[in-house]
Amino acid sequence: MLLNCGQPLPLLRHTDVPPRVIENFILTGYRFPNYSLWDCLLSAFRPTNETGNFWTHFLPVFIFFYYFVEVFGWEGAPDSGEPFFYPLWNYFIGVSCLLMASSMAHLLNSMSLVVREVCFFVDYGTISAYTVGSSLAYYYYIHPQAGIAETGSSSRVELNREAAPSAYAIPECSVFFETYYIPCACVVAIICVLSCCNTRQRWRQHRYIIRTLVFLLPFLISSTPIFYRLLTRSPYSTSSSSFTASTPMARFFYRHCLWLLVSAIFNISKFPERLAPGRFDIWGHSHQWFHCCTFLSILDELHMIKAEIKAILLSPALLLPPTSLSHLPGPTVASTYGVMLLLQTTIVSIIVWFSWRANCIYGSQREQLEKKHPKKHLKCH
Repeated sequence: MLLNCGQPLPLLRHTDVPPRVIENFILTGYRFPNYSLWDCLLSAFRPTNETGNFWTHFLPVFIFFYYFVEVFGWEGAPDSGEPFFYPLWNYFIGVSCLLMASSMAHLLNSMSLVVREVCFFVDYGTISAYTVGSSLAYYYYIHPQAGIAETGSSSRVELNREAAPSAYAIPECSVFFETYYIPCACVVAIICVLSCCNTRQRWRQHRYIIRTLVFLLPFLISSTPIFYRLLTRSPYSTSSSSFTASTPMARFFYRHCLWLLVSAIFNISKFPERLAPGRFDIWGHSHQWFHCCTFLSILDELHMIKAEIKAILLSPALLLPPTSLSHLPGPTVASTYGVMLLLQTTIVSIIVWFSWRANCIYGSQREQLEKKHPKKHLKCH
């Protein structure tokens, strides 16, 4: 929508927008929360304080897809629709929804205060769904027991005899991985959604610290298969090609952790805008760096998962069939897509509940805001 002067809607200072919209140490570049959908879409190509937040998670969608599809072209890889790849597709869904929801939340949140709340509720929900998508990939590809069936005693020559997949190197872990790992990941994801949504309606003063710490818990739970692998011997013989393919897993995981740590520091510290309020309003503020670091962590996570998939594909002794008679069956529609569907249904219910509460709080303010800041009275400057 254009003003009478033919210019786009002007950007405002922090003193001209509702307190609910103001971000710490960001003084200018605000859009007033009465934009139309078209206004929001056009703002992606204007220098607002949300423009960088949008592009730093929208463009990575295509980068992630580029590296993701590479695995289907590997020699010996099953068809992309085979059960072997069910966990990987769930991981793809989790990452794609996270990046798209995050970018759209930053682009569309100026339509109204209620829409703003809903946008970020969805954002938190997709982050939680992503953690479960990661857990499914870890469970079926990284932990040497989960979903891996033996093809027969004669085919075990490629495996390390002392770390064969028929026994746990740490027996105490068996009950957790076989029974509780995926349910725990789902429960923790739901707790994270509830906690983060609550920070938009209470605990406002410490919201960034709470959100960051809350998502530390699913990281610890989801990463237990990786911790297990790092603490035990590789399931592959040191002379095998699978061992060589699996070796970079640890390096990618450490980099994944490093990027997550750096992103958490940016999110909590509000550096660099804290040092120079107003100077990084449009480009270079902490949330943009937070987005960049989180995507780099996802990219290293993808490389880590791909390394383990290649190791499995190179080992003739390992399979992940849906009808396996192994103690832990391979991936099925129910154990992958079914888990994600059940989780998403629960998350959507939580989002609907908090959205209703947000509408009760902010819905009545919409007309007051429009009267106070009608578009036709905004000045071009």
